[in-house]
Amino acid sequence: MYAVIETGGKQYKVAVGDVLRVEKLAAEPGDSVNLDRVLMIQDDKETQIGTPTLAKTVQAKVVSHGRHDKVRIFKMRRRKHFRKQAGHRQYYTELQITDIAGK
Repeated sequence: MYAVIETGGKQYKVAVGDVLRVEKLAAEPGDSVNLDRVLMIQDDKETQIGTPTLAKTVQAKVVSHGRHDKVRIFKMRRRKHFRKQAGHRQYYTELQITDIAGK
């Protein structure tokens, strides 16, 4: 059984026990969060597809917070002696899926 959820503007395919990194959520490590933007649930018997979402929830436990690897941004104009460099590290929340409601 798996579900497709949306959080932070991105979609994730999750199953019970999966650990995934999503955009930063306002929750402490050890807290439980409900992800209510469930787009689809697939089990052995049937597939439920939302229009656009289902009235189901996916429960997850916050494992930790952190930052991704640095992404380098480099801009250059040839023959103009223009070079610009920057970097960015995005914050994330690591979740462990504990339950998919609507089994």
